[in-house]
Amino acid sequence: MRHRKSGRQLNRNASHRKAMFQNMANSLFLHETIRTTLPKAKELRRVVEPLITKAKTDSVSVAKLFTELGPFYKERPGGYTRILKAGFRTGDKAPMAIIQLVDFDSSANADTTDS
Repeated sequence: MRHRKSGRQLNRNASHRKAMFQNMANSLFLHETIRTTLPKAKELRRVVEPLITKAKTDSVSVAKLFTELGPFYKERPGGYTRILKAGFRTGDKAPMAIIQLVDFDSSANADTTDS
């Protein structure tokens, strides 16, 4: 039974999910916005939000996360990401979404990366 189990499996085993979300979080911090499916974006939010919260205390050193994002979101209590629905993928009609960091416009680039 699935009672009280949180998170989505996304048809992947635990190690694949962990690696995928690490890569997606890295891409999000690098590009500030990425394009992915809606369920992946919702789960990625659960990974990224605590990382930015930890960056505000400067406990672990990751270059951009702690030098730019942590100080930028210092006064914000949470809600660092925004998920925008982006229609459906043409091949299989999977719902697509764009996840981006809120209010962070370092270069205001509009390019997106598929994940």
